[in-house]
Amino acid sequence: MGGRTGLASTAYAGHIAAMQKNDNSLGTTVPRTNFSDVETWIFDLDNTLYHVSPKMHGEIDELLGSFVSEFLDVDRTEARRIQKAYFHEFGMTLCGLIEKHDLDPDDYFRHMLRADLSTIGPDPALVDAIKALEGRKVIYSNAPSAHVSQVLEQIGLTPHVDAVHDIEAAGFTPKPARAAYVELCERYAIAPERAVMIDDIPRNLEPAAEIGMTTVWKKTDAEWAVTAEVSDYVHHVTDDLLAWLQALSKVD
Repeated sequence: MGGRTGLASTAYAGHIAAMQKNDNSLGTTVPRTNFSDVETWIFDLDNTLYHVSPKMHGEIDELLGSFVSEFLDVDRTEARRIQKAYFHEFGMTLCGLIEKHDLDPDDYFRHMLRADLSTIGPDPALVDAIKALEGRKVIYSNAPSAHVSQVLEQIGLTPHVDAVHDIEAAGFTPKPARAAYVELCERYAIAPERAVMIDDIPRNLEPAAEIGMTTVWKKTDAEWAVTAEVSDYVHHVTDDLLAWLQALSKVD
């Protein structure tokens, strides 16, 4: 892998762009234009390595709402208010329930793992593209280990992943808490300046950029993502991760 797109480039290999700097944003890392020295590739899972369909998203939202309602003995309207409030305050509804209500996370996992993941199938093209990357591959997800393991197995990525850092491994400190990224790097001896992080939620990329990582926003068709503004801590953006990864292997 050699030179990459310039900072002012337009779409490359289908759906790739390097983002220009915005003086009003907070990122500090200069966008990488050469990926040959990358030692660690850090991938989010859900809606990054596979598409979360509207049906799947609706089912997960329904499971979460029913759990909060039953656990706190409140109606669904109040459960949704609490769910959203804890998401914004703690990064995850789960973490808010643990902090505020002494929830046993295993109860939460048993309920949420009822979600039907059968539509997630093998993705040999994506597997090959990730295999072709030089360096370690780390999955960094706010999801529980059982979910991460199942999805990786169904996609076909399990043999090609060097480490999984799920919400249990993170001690229930979720993205985008900055301390969680520092701990990730310390645990796996990751040099941030030689790491690339890919995630579908831009705010999860801000701490990564702050500690020196190159960031890639995997833009989805979610309603909020269509109109989302790109800040300086997003160095590259793609709506086609496979094309983005395949393009890297084609550069001398």
